Amino acid sequence: MEPVLILPCLAVILFVGTVVVFYNRLVKARNQLREGWSGIEVQLKRRHELVPALVECVKGYRAHEEELLEAVARERTVAQSARGVSEAGVAEKALARDLGRIVALVEAYPDLKADEVFFGLMEDLVEVEDQLQYARRYYNGSVRDLNNIVESFPSNLVAGGFGFKVAEFFEVANASERLPPDLASALKGG
Repeated sequence: MEPVLILPCLAVILFVGTVVVFYNRLVKARNQLREGWSGIEVQLKRRHELVPALVECVKGYRAHEEELLEAVARERTVAQSARGVSEAGVAEKALARDLGRIVALVEAYPDLKADEVFFGLMEDLVEVEDQLQYARRYYNGSVRDLNNIVESFPSNLVAGGFGFKVAEFFEVANASERLPPDLASALKGG
C-alpha cells in the first residue's frame, strides 16, 4: 500500500473509532438516565398509593379539613397523569405541599398522633420519601453525567449529530419533612 494512502486511512479509522466511543458513552448515559427515571416513577407510584389511605384515616377530622382532603385527592390525580420530568416535578411539588398539610394535622389533632393506622401510614410515607430522595439523587446524577457528555467538546459534536439533548433535573419536595419533631423521632426509632 502506498504511504500516501495510509495516512488518510488511519485518519478515517481514528475518526470513526472516536465517533463510536463517544456514541457508546452517550447511549450508556441515556440508559442510566432512563433507569434513574424508572426508579423515581416506582417511588412516586408508592407515594400515590398512600394518599387514599391517608385521606381515609383523616376523614374523621373532616369537618374542618374537607377542602384539604379534596385538594390532596385532586393533586394525586394530576400527579398520576403527569408526563415528563417538568410536568411531574410541578405536580409532585403540589402533592407534597398538600401531603405536608395532612401531616401537619397531627399538631391540630393530637389524638391523630396516637392512631395506629395513621402512625403506620406515616412510617410508610417516611420510607417512601426516603426512597424517593435516593432515586432522585441517582436520577439527577445521571442527568449530570449525560449533560456533561452532551455539552463537552468534542463529544458535543457527536451528541448533536445523533440528536442527544440535555436532560432536565428533577426536584420534588419531601412531604414528611413537615412532621412534628416528636413524631419524626418516633418514626425513626429515636
